[in-house]
Amino acid sequence: MLSFFRSFIKSKIGGVIALAVLVLIALAFASGDIAGMRSGAGASDGTNVASVGDQAITANDLSQGANAALARVQQNNPQASMSQLVAQGGLEAILDQLIERSALFVFGKEHGVVAGDRLIDSEIAQIPAFQGVDGKFDQNAFRQALAQQGLSEKSLREDIARGLVGQQLATPAQFGAVMPAFITKRYAALIDETRSGSVLALPSMLFAPKDAPDDKTLAAFYKGHTSAFIRPERRVLRYATFTMDSLPEPAAPSDAQIAAQYKKDEARYAAKDDRRISQVIAPSEADAKAIVAAVKGGKTLEDAAKAKGLSAAKLEFFSRKELSDQFSKAVADAVFAAPVGSLAEPAKSALGWNVVRVEEADTKPARTLDEVKDELVKEIQTDERRKAFAAKLEGIEDKFSNGASLPEVAKSLGVEVQSTKPVTADGRVYMTQGESVDDGLKALLPTAFKMDQEQPQLTQMGQGQDFSASRPFVIYDVTQITPSAPAPFDEIKDDVKAAWAMDTGSKAAKAAALKVQAEMAKGKSMNAAMADLGRQLPPIEQVGMSRATLSRALQSGRQVPPPVSLMFHMTKDSVKVQSAEGERGWFVVQLKDITPGKVQSDAIIAQARKELGGQLGEGFVTALSKAVAKDLKVEKNAATIKAVKDRLGGSAAGVPAPGA
Repeated sequence: MLSFFRSFIKSKIGGVIALAVLVLIALAFASGDIAGMRSGAGASDGTNVASVGDQAITANDLSQGANAALARVQQNNPQASMSQLVAQGGLEAILDQLIERSALFVFGKEHGVVAGDRLIDSEIAQIPAFQGVDGKFDQNAFRQALAQQGLSEKSLREDIARGLVGQQLATPAQFGAVMPAFITKRYAALIDETRSGSVLALPSMLFAPKDAPDDKTLAAFYKGHTSAFIRPERRVLRYATFTMDSLPEPAAPSDAQIAAQYKKDEARYAAKDDRRISQVIAPSEADAKAIVAAVKGGKTLEDAAKAKGLSAAKLEFFSRKELSDQFSKAVADAVFAAPVGSLAEPAKSALGWNVVRVEEADTKPARTLDEVKDELVKEIQTDERRKAFAAKLEGIEDKFSNGASLPEVAKSLGVEVQSTKPVTADGRVYMTQGESVDDGLKALLPTAFKMDQEQPQLTQMGQGQDFSASRPFVIYDVTQITPSAPAPFDEIKDDVKAAWAMDTGSKAAKAAALKVQAEMAKGKSMNAAMADLGRQLPPIEQVGMSRATLSRALQSGRQVPPPVSLMFHMTKDSVKVQSAEGERGWFVVQLKDITPGKVQSDAIIAQARKELGGQLGEGFVTALSKAVAKDLKVEKNAATIKAVKDRLGGSAAGVPAPGA
């Protein structure tokens, strides 16, 4: 699992994320959860970890980048922790990406590439955290969000500007990247090649010591492998739910209110007489009449238009006035004189001669105030109820902003406060097999695991901005946080003993695998080299797979045996050694045969060229950002970087000793 951080950060996908996510740190707001923007505590906050030209990269920038990367990793593995990301060198990779991001911004400024205020305003307006209950940008929500996170509007706008400038430079660099045809054909041939070979498995437990280790050996092993015994972070959520149904029914509206609403919506209740049409615009009256004659002769309007080199357009409903305004009064009169399903008389407009078929009529008589009174009463009451509920929600936010606790607000709402058991980030109840929180609460966990203790939040369960009696609102906070940390030695002594046996056996299995590899390099067969080990091992397996099958398996999320994947990174007749997941054993892999695929489909070549072009474009962006960073003055502050690394990785507080 730990290696996933390194491969994620350094992979091509990680490189894209470096631009799409880490390059736009401020736009973490766009996820609807701004908790990840909160500054961490520590002496290094506000101190620069690096500078690029006149642009500083602060400890906060680096911490936020690490939080964003960890959040991405946790989408696939909720148990992943910051200490693991730091241990895998993720922080250094993130810092390099932040440096490249700042370099693009400095380069852009020097060459007149900017992000204007209107563009930045547009980005800010689209961020859900800054929107009110109606889904529109709300100045108060904007100010409150910035205040809660300790951010200034200036710093937010500057950070968004950096990201937008980077996008403007990156997009042209990768646009239109095309891989040469001869490389594409070679690559396409690889797509359907088949590889086969032999695999010898050496399970670790077959090489594990038979004698149990003493306590001193176990304690030393635990101290050197504490990261393998880390327990996930756990949190206890306190929450209470309520809906709009909890509000009393509003008073019946007065006759004056009803009359005012009717007048406001009088267009809804006016008489309606619309026509849905299809039409052809002919260049001359003669052409129009020829089309009409062809239709009368049995052709469809579409075929008749096509014969003249024209096309028939299907349009939506028009009123008489709309037809007059868009085409001409003559066209409107002709359309409304024609029966549904027939052609209207050709009429002239500014575009030419309109040949129109009337597809459908939509006519409704006007509705009086008395006829729609009951409907208006319900609408007014619903609107009043929504306004009252919005005011209640705003009041809750104000109470939280003024320091009210969750129990106090719940009491004012008349709702019961409940608490979860300690849960992990993926929603499982800690140390309880098969028990999880319900789906409604599970949706709150990404935010809850970034919140400070007893800092209540208000949100609506489910998706969307609309009020709904079926989707409750919830107020919630975190009352207990148990950080991710190594389990105490005395509590997991048996687990440490099993891990020691697996580790020791794995080392011995590796030595045996390397011995087999060395003997095969001298000319021995795999069977003979295995026999020299003098152990009862599983029989050698003959395996094979096409690259296309491998790709489909990986894309669908199915697991592929590591030795099979390894064969697609080997040369023919070579022998390699590979470890099994979790130190469960080692493999000796011999690639015996490669059967090239036959490229017979232009579609395969086109697909390969598209894929390679995308990767080539990503490479251009990476090369550009590195070249720009290299050309500018970049300085790193090693002491501050170490301070951030220690704080995020947990080493600043020390590691629990065995038995502590």
